[in-house]
Amino acid sequence: MNATEALGRLRALAVPVLTTTDAAIALGLKTDAASHTLRRLCSSGLVHPLRKGLWSIGPMPDRLTLPEHLTAPHPSYVSLQSALYRRGMIDQIPEVVYAVSTGRSARIKTSLGAFSVHHIPPELFGGFESLPDSGVKLALPEKALIDLLYLSGTPLRLFRSLPELELPPRFKTSLAHEWTRRIPSPRLRALVERRFDEVVKAARSR
Repeated sequence: MNATEALGRLRALAVPVLTTTDAAIALGLKTDAASHTLRRLCSSGLVHPLRKGLWSIGPMPDRLTLPEHLTAPHPSYVSLQSALYRRGMIDQIPEVVYAVSTGRSARIKTSLGAFSVHHIPPELFGGFESLPDSGVKLALPEKALIDLLYLSGTPLRLFRSLPELELPPRFKTSLAHEWTRRIPSPRLRALVERRFDEVVKAARSR
């Protein structure tokens, strides 16, 4: 199979990112042979390696589209500082892409940079939208903040130092409280509710 035919079959999948296994199935090859074909396409700049076993087809994708591929089969979405920055709530650009997932927490390095994935329980998974221009799954402003406060209150006490926040004009405290009510632990729920009220009060007083 020549490079043109292989690339055509991969592009026919209409996905920006695929695994070596996906490619093997599409090309009708064994995994080793598919990996060799992908490396050959890489040398021509038609395919880009993201990490072991994961490839992008065509132009390099927006790295905010990658979390769901990095955590598969567990779902995920961009949240925490990355979502807060994208929503205009903080000024500092995060060095890594932050995401939450029902899968395990992990720090993942790729050719497009590092990703910091944090576990949340299934009850708290949601509160995001798929952006129409890119397909990025991005937390809503309220949920990005609740995710941050939730993780800051867990035993690991991540994100204890919160950045200075600016609330968007249509920020809905009622939506945030809907999510806090889903937190399974009464102790953690009370902590998040209290910290949320403090953060919102401080943001609105500036």
